Amino acid sequence: MNSLSNLPAVLVLEDGRIFRGRSYGAVGTTLGEAVFTTGMTGYQETLTDPSYAHQIIVQTFPHVGNTGVNSQDPESTRMWAAGYVVRDAARRPSNWRSERTLDEDLKEYGIVGIRGVDTRALTRHLREAGAMKSGVFSGEAAAKSDAELIEIVKAQPSMAGRNISAEVSVDSAYIVEPADHGYEGAAKHTVAAIDLGMKSMTPHRLAERGLRVHVLPHDATLEDIKATGANGVFFSNGPGDPATATKQVELVRSVLDAGLPYFGICFGNQMLGRALGFETYKLRFGHRGINQPVMDKATGRVEITSQNHGFAVDAPIEGELTAPVERFGKVEVSHFSLNDRVVEGLNCLDIPAFSVQYHPEAASGPHDAAYLFDRFITALDSAAEKDSK
Repeated sequence: MNSLSNLPAVLVLEDGRIFRGRSYGAVGTTLGEAVFTTGMTGYQETLTDPSYAHQIIVQTFPHVGNTGVNSQDPESTRMWAAGYVVRDAARRPSNWRSERTLDEDLKEYGIVGIRGVDTRALTRHLREAGAMKSGVFSGEAAAKSDAELIEIVKAQPSMAGRNISAEVSVDSAYIVEPADHGYEGAAKHTVAAIDLGMKSMTPHRLAERGLRVHVLPHDATLEDIKATGANGVFFSNGPGDPATATKQVELVRSVLDAGLPYFGICFGNQMLGRALGFETYKLRFGHRGINQPVMDKATGRVEITSQNHGFAVDAPIEGELTAPVERFGKVEVSHFSLNDRVVEGLNCLDIPAFSVQYHPEAASGPHDAAYLFDRFITALDSAAEKDSK
């Protein structure tokens, strides 16, 4: 049986709210933005999602670690979360795929966590007060006075105004081949995927549909894209404030001006929104979970989606309008949240570009939105047919 630590630990929020528990994972100090996620499963994918960089994740589902961890499910090469907060941590995993305990992986990657917290009360507080600066302190660090810990938490930078994509993007380009993901025959198209914190399942979903994917770093240029021979461009999810991603916004505009089909998810949706001239804003507590209901305006169909974002595009939900950057023509909001009517997708009507705020690759999560990858292929097919005439 795995023996969990009984060292004291404390979660401190910038507004002075304090939750006490026991150490989970690595021992020490960590700082980040406290956010909650409502997923009942998929904790390994969540912890390895680069979009959670600099965030302390609160799991609303009480039992965590029951199925252990394995080498197949990570969404990147490491755990990116700043910290981890759970109610009941499993002492021993029980699953045929389990290779290690979650506690062991948290320690390996230096993730400071806390268990035994009333996560229901914590989540209700964050829903009212909003995501905020926080810190987890365990072992000797937890012995400091409450006043000292609150001051440490307050002194950290806010998530608003932070550009983090450079920290989580790949260092060098690589190629994902269709043949390596079950696709038979020659590649249909070549796509450049800009990694702003991309999950590993995303190029997998593109490749299994016959796309050769050139994954490029966050600072790629239009010349880098053209050098791959790509006839389409994908922008990934990622952490940070979209208002700070000036270079990426300019790259999207260059892609749109070049007439290349564009598909973006999550941060890529925000990049398209800003490229079209819309503003973005910080949500009070964000959308994080695998059960977020979204309305597809074109079909009236409700999709249950996987989401992880704290910022959103500010655009009118109803009707069509000319993009604030007028050369890109007409645009519409294609999807919106049924919880709070936040913009969940954009569709350009005069150029081949669209995006969604959620995760159609859904690892973990529902597969209602998988059709969006097929829609991207249709856009690539149409562009190729037009170029051949």
